[in-house]
Amino acid sequence: MRAVMAFACGLVFSAGLILSDMVNPARVQAFLDIGGAWDPTLAFVMGGAVCVAALGWALARGRRTAVLGGPLPGPPAGRVDGRLALGAVLFGVGWGLVGFCPGPALAALGAGRPEPWIFAAAMLAGMLGWQMAAALRGRSG
Repeated sequence: MRAVMAFACGLVFSAGLILSDMVNPARVQAFLDIGGAWDPTLAFVMGGAVCVAALGWALARGRRTAVLGGPLPGPPAGRVDGRLALGAVLFGVGWGLVGFCPGPALAALGAGRPEPWIFAAAMLAGMLGWQMAAALRGRSG
């Protein structure tokens, strides 16, 4: 049942990204172009997402398990270190340069354009590179 619900949530999330046109890199880049032809659409999409998430967390307050029985995540550690800051900067620079982040890129794979496929391949290569580096660090440590 969890897999079915996860799949359904992914479909709803993808449909929302497609309907709001957040799979269009030009729209995202226009949001980031504050001094030029700024497009505030992404701010409204993010605001709607924050409202839905806040409602979900409010409903989950005091619960120890999710509706389907899985554990609810606890609060984040709250520690900001150099690795977190560097990762955030790299994410932001990449997002600004290409106009994709992982969710919209995966939702856009079926659009028939090469850009999301190139992004997804680069993302997978980066993830694999990170795993390989972590494995090497583990062997040498």
